[in-house]
Amino acid sequence: MILITFGTRPEYIKVLPVMEEMESRGIGFETFFTGQHVDLLKHIKPPTHTLEVGTGSNRLDTIIQSILNKEDIFRNINSVLVQGDTSSAFATALAAFHRKIPVFHLEAGLRTYNKYSPYPEEFNRRAISALAEYHLCPTESAKEALEGEGFTNLYKVGNTVLDNLVSIQTSETNVVLVTIHRREKLEEIPAWFDAINKEAIRYPHLKFILPLHPNPAITKHKDILTNVEVVPPLSHQEFITSLASCKFVITDSGGVQEEAAFLGKPCVVCRDHTERKEGLGTFSVLCKTPEDLTRQTIWAHAPISKNSVCPYGDGFSAKYICDLYEKIES
Repeated sequence: MILITFGTRPEYIKVLPVMEEMESRGIGFETFFTGQHVDLLKHIKPPTHTLEVGTGSNRLDTIIQSILNKEDIFRNINSVLVQGDTSSAFATALAAFHRKIPVFHLEAGLRTYNKYSPYPEEFNRRAISALAEYHLCPTESAKEALEGEGFTNLYKVGNTVLDNLVSIQTSETNVVLVTIHRREKLEEIPAWFDAINKEAIRYPHLKFILPLHPNPAITKHKDILTNVEVVPPLSHQEFITSLASCKFVITDSGGVQEEAAFLGKPCVVCRDHTERKEGLGTFSVLCKTPEDLTRQTIWAHAPISKNSVCPYGDGFSAKYICDLYEKIES
């Protein structure tokens, strides 16, 4: 029996195709919800195990400590799957390691080689690599990164987030979709919002739409966006629908960078570094400072060649993962 762990919306979106594929094959699994995005529970099948944590400034510390001390979730479990680079994924991998339970790491091998960017994700993903038995890499370069670090049991499977997009039809409107939310960007939010607003003024024929992240450190600056349509947070399906029909996207999200590439949408990545370097120049471009946004927005106006192949997967990652799991377990 494998335990599949998630606690945030992005994690759930990426493990869902794997769970659906396992269900279709009759592979037994249990689920462990680690509690970061509590509202997620309203929209999903009840997890086998749920971590009950309170609120407060030390909530993440409580989640990590609770996972390490939780015994019942590992009863009858012979392997664990964690996704990505959250602190709860690291804590679950560490707890499994202490019990000598092998760990499958989904989305393994992403690297910026700067432990503070993204923070704390870069540390978490490196630590999970040290704990994992099986490394499910989204791209060839992720696999090569782990090979260079001396790891074995490396498998290129693509990114499961793309499995959700196979049937999506694309079009092009005058919408520029914008998302800014990363923790390391919080002090720079006023400058980024000002730069985005100036681009909306510069291109009055385009409609800039920003689904506003609920973090108070972000919402308090929304009045800067006088020429941008600020909307409430979108569900993942609503966001994908908007992404599939936009002209281009401005974001600091690595996941959106992958989704945009699969859907053929130019993507301006507002970060100092990206662990998804494969698409740079063809599908995306780095924008390291608000002052550089004008130049990179000009790049984003050019459509992506229809002959370009998305480097992040083909939309069938869950199948490859379950094929591998069945082979290992047989």
